[in-house]
Amino acid sequence: MKNDPNYMSGAEIFFECLRRENVEYIFGYPGGAVLKIYEHLYDVDFLKHILVRHEQGAVHAAEGYAKASGKVGVVLVTSGPGATNTVTGIADAYMDSVPIVVFTGQVSSHLIGNDAFQEADIVGITRPITKHNFLVRDVKELASTIKKAFYIASTGRPGPVVVDLPKDVIASKCIFKYPEEVDVRGYKPTYKGNSNQIKKAAEIISKAKRPLLYVGGGVIMSGSSEELKIFARENKLPVTMTLQGLGAFPGTDPLSLGMLGMHGTYWANRAVDNCDVLVSLGARFDDRVTGKVETFCNKAYKIHVDIDPTAIDKNVIVDLPIVGDVKHVLAELAAEMINPPDTTEWLEQIEEWKNECPLDYEKNDGRLRSEFVIEKIFEKTKGDAVVVTDVGQHQMWTAQYYKYNHPRSNITSGGLGTMGFGLPASIGASFAVKDRPVVCISGDGGFQMNIQELITAVYNKLPLKIFILNNSFLGMVRQWQELFHQEKYSFTDLGNSNPDFVKVSQAFGIESYSTDNPNEVESLLDKAMSINDRPILIEFRVVKEDMVFPMIPSGASISDMMVKRLNPKRMI
Repeated sequence: MKNDPNYMSGAEIFFECLRRENVEYIFGYPGGAVLKIYEHLYDVDFLKHILVRHEQGAVHAAEGYAKASGKVGVVLVTSGPGATNTVTGIADAYMDSVPIVVFTGQVSSHLIGNDAFQEADIVGITRPITKHNFLVRDVKELASTIKKAFYIASTGRPGPVVVDLPKDVIASKCIFKYPEEVDVRGYKPTYKGNSNQIKKAAEIISKAKRPLLYVGGGVIMSGSSEELKIFARENKLPVTMTLQGLGAFPGTDPLSLGMLGMHGTYWANRAVDNCDVLVSLGARFDDRVTGKVETFCNKAYKIHVDIDPTAIDKNVIVDLPIVGDVKHVLAELAAEMINPPDTTEWLEQIEEWKNECPLDYEKNDGRLRSEFVIEKIFEKTKGDAVVVTDVGQHQMWTAQYYKYNHPRSNITSGGLGTMGFGLPASIGASFAVKDRPVVCISGDGGFQMNIQELITAVYNKLPLKIFILNNSFLGMVRQWQELFHQEKYSFTDLGNSNPDFVKVSQAFGIESYSTDNPNEVESLLDKAMSINDRPILIEFRVVKEDMVFPMIPSGASISDMMVKRLNPKRMI
């Protein structure tokens, strides 16, 4: 048996499984419990290990890679604190349905439960925030477990899977056999929608006077952007997108209404409030979209297409559910649409709303504004960049002012709203995308949460364009404090405690610039776009008191949408 070439250690089996899953990159950080794996990694040549500087950064990088490529992102960390440092990233991936597999080291099997050095029950800790997780008890189960992990992460509604690897399992040996097929009891995703329901949906859409497509991230995950474009254009159906759905339909298309919801466009939200048929494609009716559920889109007949049956009727009761993969359902729905609806008057009404309340900001006072910077980034990239944002005001302004023309171009933390996501996720995206610029837009608050990953970008010579919109505030929290908390700016003013971002980034070896002059924005962006062999960082010192509008207050109805500041005197 020992002379059999398939007689392998757990560490060897680990890499043979990754090879068969066509893994290109693994984002990780070594430690005691995974030293045997790193020993073998030293001689592995079919994948590249990316050394991050914090395990949370590893998971966000894997998310960025997965979102940009459509492939499974892979993470490797050690036990105890190495594993627990991944929790925020895993929760983020769970909320946004990102396919990643996180391998965590674990103490030897006989020590589990003994409070051994660097032991943590990562399976128990992550059970509520994973699609599934495994503790491998026997090396003979390792190959089949890894196969299942990749299958579960990438099929159906994608999501994170954790595989916990005890030290003795990694060191033990057995005959390696990789299963060709996977059979997970109770897990059978439905890909084809019910044909009768699809026919009924086509009939209802055909008769609609004011139809609206409400598109979520599921359209991008299923690779159905082309089907969506054909369906919307052939039937002249307006399209509004969630934050995660941006890019599923070209933002510059006349049928695009941009984003809906709390900070969605005025006309998208008015369209939602006045449509007679709402077709939800791969979206989950989350609270940032619906606001007050009782008043959300209550004039419309609601059709919901989703591969996850648990998402149907979870937040909003719909009239016609269709469980299935959006790509399959859209193709079948298009085939059934014999008579497209007459949307001429409806589109004219939407155009009136656009003219009634366009996206706008102060342009004539000589001060630098975030919206202006984002507009210029869009002009320079022509909507053809992969844009990774952190979380906060800059995230919402980017969603409003950057017109995404391609799927997998908008990478952001939606459901969990994780500050610190932007920089490591843009690093992951840079490994996935070679033919387009990768732009990281971050606020000064979130940027500091994973600032250590600058060295990862430098070491790997990634051509990242890092733009910090520095308003010296935790801007979105400040906005809520002004509007809803008596203007008590409690611990959100960072003006006296922010570092000099140029000096910090220069210490990491990054060419860096800073400006608060609108006239310098274009030339600095040109410089950033011209550098393609290393990262560059530009700090834009923007107006600190600006707020994101439109805004629907949390739990309020679309009719409560605010389109401007309540007290203009607050403009300093």
